[in-house]
Amino acid sequence: MIIDEDIFTEDTMASENDGMAKGLIMGFLAGSVVGAVLALLYAPKSGKELREDIKQRGGEMADEAEEYINRARKKAVDIINEGKQRSDTLIDDARKRAESLKADAQRIISEARGKAGSEPSRS
Repeated sequence: MIIDEDIFTEDTMASENDGMAKGLIMGFLAGSVVGAVLALLYAPKSGKELREDIKQRGGEMADEAEEYINRARKKAVDIINEGKQRSDTLIDDARKRAESLKADAQRIISEARGKAGSEPSRS
């Protein structure tokens, strides 16, 4: 069985890119939170207005985080499904190759028996 090394290289590169993208998104979200909190704390507002702004921004950030989580879940499901399809394909290919090898072996054995049966015995 021949293993395609390019698949492993592509998968490794894809996982490295996914890791960088996740880090970038998480950094962006964390920076947004810190920036929003600092902007609210330094804005000249009354305590009641400040609490309202923090509550509103907290709700917005929660919505954004939920959206990010939903996208991540969808992507995870897509990756799992793709992995299942690849494994099913590999299993099918392996079965076909095994059946072919089995048929070849049976043919060779039959030919050998035929030759052994047709040769005159040396007694």
